[in-house]
Amino acid sequence: MKTLYLAAAVAAVFATTAQADTKKPVSKWTCEEFLAVEDQFQPKVIYWSSAQGKGGKPTGFVDIEGAEKVVPMVIDDCKKAPQESYWSKLKAAWKKVEADAKALEKKM
Repeated sequence: MKTLYLAAAVAAVFATTAQADTKKPVSKWTCEEFLAVEDQFQPKVIYWSSAQGKGGKPTGFVDIEGAEKVVPMVIDDCKKAPQESYWSKLKAAWKKVEADAKALEKKM
């Protein structure tokens, strides 16, 4: 299921890249370029970006539950600082979600 969802997200990202009017890799986008993607596709861009490994190759899965928490964080942070790096906002949001999950795990 996650693999099918990843394939759909990748297709949506490639379709929306033209909408963002950029030929740069997503990892080099500013928040402004990310926000240029139609609102309905922004979560898909985040899912796809999240599935990328350090080398820019797909990892093969997306943590859907974590991504649902990351989406509003990235969108809000990018709206506050449109000239900053989209990729850095994404990474910071994932670090926060992962830290929150570890803290919750310790409490259990």
